[in-house]
Amino acid sequence: MSPLHRCPPGPKLAALALAGTGLMLVEAPAIMLAALALTLAGFRLAGFGRAQIRAQVAPLLWMLAILFPVQGWLAGWSLAALVVLRILTLILLAALVTLTTRTEDLIATLERLLAPLAPLGVNPAKVGLALALALRFLPVIRDEALRVREAQAARGLGTHPLALILPLILRVLKTADEVAEAIEARSGHHDGAAISR
Repeated sequence: MSPLHRCPPGPKLAALALAGTGLMLVEAPAIMLAALALTLAGFRLAGFGRAQIRAQVAPLLWMLAILFPVQGWLAGWSLAALVVLRILTLILLAALVTLTTRTEDLIATLERLLAPLAPLGVNPAKVGLALALALRFLPVIRDEALRVREAQAARGLGTHPLALILPLILRVLKTADEVAEAIEARSGHHDGAAISR
């Protein structure tokens, strides 16, 4: 087990929040490229090879392939490179946290962090589950994109990026509905437990 696997969820979530905030403030592509290199080094430290790294970003490459020229044409190539590098780095950072942390540990940590907000009407169980699932949702979108692409290729429909968008959106919306139902069920369970006490 790597040092990142052994690290408690709290520090990892704090580091992710700080890194995400910092990356949004970076305006130099060279600095963003260095941040991406550090993130890739984190994957290596956690024991993940090129295959695992490629699996995190491969399904999103078609989106970035569309975004880069559009952004470059509208706002300049330097900004386009910055945006693409920022997206890649943020996705990989979130994936690194979820790959090295159990979902149960993420939820428990988020619930503890949100507990002081309960008197203000915040439901720690519901919000904690929602945040944990949001982190987990990136790999879900990746997997759905792979399934759509494989299904269309099997039917001989081609794998053009634009042909993937509508089916992918429909699948993601369906998954989002299931996630919402899970959150409501968990919230109801916690509310019922609180009433019984």
